[in-house]
Amino acid sequence: MKTLIALGLVVGLVAGPALAASAPPANVDWPTYAADLAGSRYRPLDQINAANFSNLEVAWRFKTDALGTRPEYKLEGTPLEVDGVIYATAGTRRAVVALDAVTGELLWVHGEKEGARGAASPRQLSGRGVAYWSDGREKRILYVTQGYRLVSLDAHTGQRVASFGDAGEVDLKKDWDQEVWPDLTTGEAGLHATPLVVNDTVVVGAAFREGFTPARMNNNKGYVRAFDVRTGKRLWTFHNIPKKGEFGYDTWLNGSADTTGNTGVWTQMTADPALNLVYLPVESPTSDFYGGQRPGPGLFGNSLVAVDLTTGQRKWHEQQIHHEIWDYDNSSAPLLIDVNVAGKPVKAVAMPSKQGFLYVYDRATGQPVWPIPERKVPKGDVPGEWYAPTQPIPSKPPQYARNGVAESDLIDFTPALHAKALELVKDYKLGPVYTPPVLSQSPGPLGVLNMSANGGTNWPGGAFDPESHIAYLFACNSCLEAIGLVPGPKEMTDIHYVVGVAGETPRMIKGPGESVGADSPPPPKHPGPSGYRTLEVDGLPLVKPPYGTITAMDLDRGDMLWQIPHGETPDLLRHHPALKGVTLPRTGQGSYGVGVLVTKTLVIAGDPQVTTTDDHPRGAMLRAYDKKTGKEVGSVWMPAPQSGSPMTYEIDGKQYLVVAISGGNYSGEYVAFTLPSAE
Repeated sequence: MKTLIALGLVVGLVAGPALAASAPPANVDWPTYAADLAGSRYRPLDQINAANFSNLEVAWRFKTDALGTRPEYKLEGTPLEVDGVIYATAGTRRAVVALDAVTGELLWVHGEKEGARGAASPRQLSGRGVAYWSDGREKRILYVTQGYRLVSLDAHTGQRVASFGDAGEVDLKKDWDQEVWPDLTTGEAGLHATPLVVNDTVVVGAAFREGFTPARMNNNKGYVRAFDVRTGKRLWTFHNIPKKGEFGYDTWLNGSADTTGNTGVWTQMTADPALNLVYLPVESPTSDFYGGQRPGPGLFGNSLVAVDLTTGQRKWHEQQIHHEIWDYDNSSAPLLIDVNVAGKPVKAVAMPSKQGFLYVYDRATGQPVWPIPERKVPKGDVPGEWYAPTQPIPSKPPQYARNGVAESDLIDFTPALHAKALELVKDYKLGPVYTPPVLSQSPGPLGVLNMSANGGTNWPGGAFDPESHIAYLFACNSCLEAIGLVPGPKEMTDIHYVVGVAGETPRMIKGPGESVGADSPPPPKHPGPSGYRTLEVDGLPLVKPPYGTITAMDLDRGDMLWQIPHGETPDLLRHHPALKGVTLPRTGQGSYGVGVLVTKTLVIAGDPQVTTTDDHPRGAMLRAYDKKTGKEVGSVWMPAPQSGSPMTYEIDGKQYLVVAISGGNYSGEYVAFTLPSAE
């Protein structure tokens, strides 16, 4: 019996002027999540430029409150725009909407009620968007529901395509080369990311519960699948954790490939149709910080895998982390880049990371473009753990974000604040990247300070300018966490240790498989002397700025072109009594979720936090930087921070920017900006 009810409400017919118009010129639509299959987030438009960016005005805005059971304060979507129509997911029900791209008028909305299955989903809310397909006659929108179903919609009406799968859907918890545990309703599997449509194939990944520790080691496995975009027929499945007899199985010692889960692709994928390859950024195995039950390097965990689009067969792979125990899972879409290295053209793939390393490979062969040698890393002493003696660390490009934590990274606005920071961290272990977790104990160490889960570049990924061969990467330098391990609850019979210490956002274990979020009751006390503590000094960040940066990386040379703090110095610092009389630098703002947009002349990104300045009321700014120098050249006020990556398109000679905003007490909204008509 189906648990899904299709609403398919058509609010307005899409046969109006927006669709009837002739096809726009090339390179002005935004037909995929990241603009193109290469993941570039680039469009060569320049009507909006340094001279007029600050003159932008709101063209339209679309609130998402009514598209679900409650307002949504975490709208992460990036809309598509094709032939004058915007397609996006929105609201706590993850509805799909079609909007007139010029006026923002609602053309149709499609929603699904999934009952208990939707409520049990590990990936809630609006998700990050949809995929588009057309053969020149039909137009379809494909997306993954909260309950992990792949749905195909007629792009003209928002109604399900009856010939696709079972009355318009493919149940992604079925036909998966595994039995979903514990059942189809509550089984842990979902997806925030969009499907990837390449020619007539749609490729879908899998995501699991956020919060570091699942209920058991042998969680569901994150196999990647491809389906026929017309019929929904499964074409292939790639086993991210190899089955017995498959390549890579023996990298899981003691047969642990059979008893380990996760290892999915929860972020965006990219593809090269000319090479017939899809690039899979695979995440960590179960669990994030302890891997004693899965000894060995564990392919294809934390690997970039290139698979054949037609067959799903592995063509090459490169593992970024052996036996991952830091939650440095691959979080960013691989950027497909054509560059000139040492005078020779190279078709490459570049993958940003939480570690602040940019891994660059030949995308046909997997060979590193610049050497990525194995470097010795610290070894831990957690009983039962297996440690990789080395990790691959790129020689070029240079590291672009803070990853480990040293005393020199601590707040130093004044000697008194620095002394307090030193006093706080004496109970913790400091060290470089890949310093492993420790057992949390009194008097110490309570845990290891690092930038693991939310540092560096996260799910919005980077951007690439195919004309200048420069990549643009946002990174968080202040997403600090303290990771210590404590014995797991008795209910977790196959997980020996769970996270026992956390940082600015508590993520300590509350019960089997359940984590405590920022709005949850205080976490249980760990073995330290003071129970739970935040990683702050008098309410200020423990580490010194910049808290968030945008870096321009020349990928012909593998060199950093420039790096700037992104975002205004937060109100907390500018008005803090301990900093009275201190001349503060522009600090930037820390966040794990800032996406950038690149146009002909600009790099565009919004603030991830709210501030109040003399010039603007409380809100956030959408900022433009000269992409050659990093100099800020304009900004426009928004009532809430950027929470989804911006995109741009042009219709009838007029350029638009659209960005999702939300956060705090401001519920989700898509806002479109354009220049005044006179300009």
